[in-house]
Amino acid sequence: MPEAATPTGDAPRAVAFDIIETVFSLDVLRDRVEALEVSRELVDLWFARSLRDAFALAATGSFAPFRDVLEAALREALAEKGHRFDPESVANVLGGFSVLDPHPDAPEAFRMAREADMRVVALSNGSADVTGALLERALLDEFVDLVISVDEVGLAKPRAEVYRHAAERAGVEPSRLCLVAAHPWDIHGAKAAGLVGAFVSRGTSYPDFMLQPDVDASSLVEAVSALVRR
Repeated sequence: MPEAATPTGDAPRAVAFDIIETVFSLDVLRDRVEALEVSRELVDLWFARSLRDAFALAATGSFAPFRDVLEAALREALAEKGHRFDPESVANVLGGFSVLDPHPDAPEAFRMAREADMRVVALSNGSADVTGALLERALLDEFVDLVISVDEVGLAKPRAEVYRHAAERAGVEPSRLCLVAAHPWDIHGAKAAGLVGAFVSRGTSYPDFMLQPDVDASSLVEAVSALVRR
């Protein structure tokens, strides 16, 4: 596997990790959906629709807590599949967000960033409370300087205001903050806001029509390694 490209320019002084899917896997949610006798693949449809609705709100300058968006999209997806669900079932699936497991390379990536004297930021469309609990449960909180939720801005990613707010909270210029994310749309938004972008592909490709990442890596560790070498 080719080594991740090393970006040019000044080294980032802070690194912001996207949380859901980038640091934490959705497999727990897939297990809970499967327990309802629904295909595990429903989670991908559900999460994509949740992002769609969050994007629509952001594009029009509106906002709703991501959990509310997730719940509405889950009910929609389940109903479309003809599944009879009850509030308890929906709550159980949504509760999976508080017990997601980190990807295996997450602890090493966070440790490397901290040892390179970069401020470590957790930046999520989810709430700060849930994000903080996830990090604590995964023993990653000791590496994290800041937990930032879009709730603070009242707009969801990929609005530029979110990334610039993260840079301000981290005490750095946008050009000295790197977003590490597994979502091309997130990298595109960060780049448009003036950040450095490190894409974690995990076997997927980055679209040519979006602003290109400074780092294209296959894992969190490869992404942070490229930033450390910068």
